[in-house]
Amino acid sequence: MNDSPRKDLSFYRLALGVEAPPQPLPLNPATLLSLVRSQIDLLIEQQIAATVWVKLPPGKIWHAELVRYQSSVSDASIYTCQIGEREKGTGEQKEKLLGGFPSKQTSGSRGELVTNLSSHPSIPSSANHLSVQLLPYRHLQREYFLIVLSPQFCSLILVYRPLKRGKTRVLAKENAVQAPPLLAMTTMESRVIQRVLDGMKVAIAPASSSIAVADITYPIASEPALVSQLLTKQLQRQDEMNRQNRSERIAKIQQQNQKLHNKEQLKDKYLRNMCQELRTPLTHMKTALSLLNSPTLKPPQRQRYLQMLNTQCDRQSTLITGLLDLVDLEQNLEKTTLELVRLSDIVPGVVSTYQPVAQEKGIMLAYTVPTELPAVWCVTGGLKQIVINLLHNSIKFTANGGRVWVRARVHGDYVQLEFRDTGIGIAESEIPKIFDCFYRVRSGLTEDLGGAGLGLTIVKRLLWRCGGSISVKSRPDEGSTFTLQLASRHDTPVVNTQT
Repeated sequence: MNDSPRKDLSFYRLALGVEAPPQPLPLNPATLLSLVRSQIDLLIEQQIAATVWVKLPPGKIWHAELVRYQSSVSDASIYTCQIGEREKGTGEQKEKLLGGFPSKQTSGSRGELVTNLSSHPSIPSSANHLSVQLLPYRHLQREYFLIVLSPQFCSLILVYRPLKRGKTRVLAKENAVQAPPLLAMTTMESRVIQRVLDGMKVAIAPASSSIAVADITYPIASEPALVSQLLTKQLQRQDEMNRQNRSERIAKIQQQNQKLHNKEQLKDKYLRNMCQELRTPLTHMKTALSLLNSPTLKPPQRQRYLQMLNTQCDRQSTLITGLLDLVDLEQNLEKTTLELVRLSDIVPGVVSTYQPVAQEKGIMLAYTVPTELPAVWCVTGGLKQIVINLLHNSIKFTANGGRVWVRARVHGDYVQLEFRDTGIGIAESEIPKIFDCFYRVRSGLTEDLGGAGLGLTIVKRLLWRCGGSISVKSRPDEGSTFTLQLASRHDTPVVNTQT
């Protein structure tokens, strides 16, 4: 046989070649599975010991139907067809192209388009179950079928998986699952089934040529009662599938609505907190202005009220700047790219910037960042912002004469960056709240320790984007330790892209 017929033989085209052929319909893998299950249901219910020729997509969910049939009707004969030579690509890629159900097989045979059913661990080998090798016809590699032959009932399900048009052979990962619909025909007409069976005789490889010709011959027409029962079962299966799809859609919509409701609640809470935070300095400023209008005001009092105005204006400005930074970060965070940065290029510069502040408070500020540490993944410009916010907090909440350390080291697959201080500490009940917007640790040290309450929120957002994490250990009056885990260049970061 020359190469041309091998490339061109197609059961699907043979079926279309009869006069007034059955109309092929586009369907998805779930509908195809429903058709297969309906046929198996009928054969089991009527205890029909049929001869079944089958070539199904990869995946245990398909072959489980044949397991079910063989377990229920012991006299059934099953011929599992497979293409003689392997297709290029992995089984996982073929499943995605099919748009079907995933296979859990991990053996080397996954390169085959169709799993050899006789070697399936769930199906016992027997004389009534044989593996049939088909010649490597190009079109047959993209076709699936289920042929049922018995004196009472005969049927054919024939499926063709179309090629994607205008696409390169190497598909992008996101496009691999967007396969065109399958084209399927189902019929019980003898002329169509016999034509496909005649093609089967040509397609069988020499290694499988010992199969009896009688097993590839259409017996008689199906009994009308069985045809009616099959149609009923197909309708029942389709109705069951529709109900399941409706339930899944309703559950998905309810989940989406709940997420939207939660987002709205968070948004309302955020707006309330923001308004409250902006109102507080305005109230103080209004109080100071009213007191400045007093005719009996003495110069020291005037100076104190003017200082109050200046402090509250600064606080208002800090709040607005922090809010704008947070809004800008949340809008653009998903679009920002990650870069590899060395801690030794960032930490020393930030520490030197804060040395004068630490010296003014009599705080010992030190760092240990080995230059040989691997680079870490972070949002462009984000690592410096993280170090600034955490170091600023450590110094701000540490009393005069205290100590602040910054230390970096390798910890498993991550680089660990630690900020430790001997400051006022945080109560255990407050630790989960410190990353919330506008939350500020309260203390009697000074009036200006509050800040905008957005620094740690920004830190957590940045770490979340680059797959890092932060943990806190603290006790009141014993200091705090903030520990960051940053993905190194040897480890691909788990990047979060949704809030």
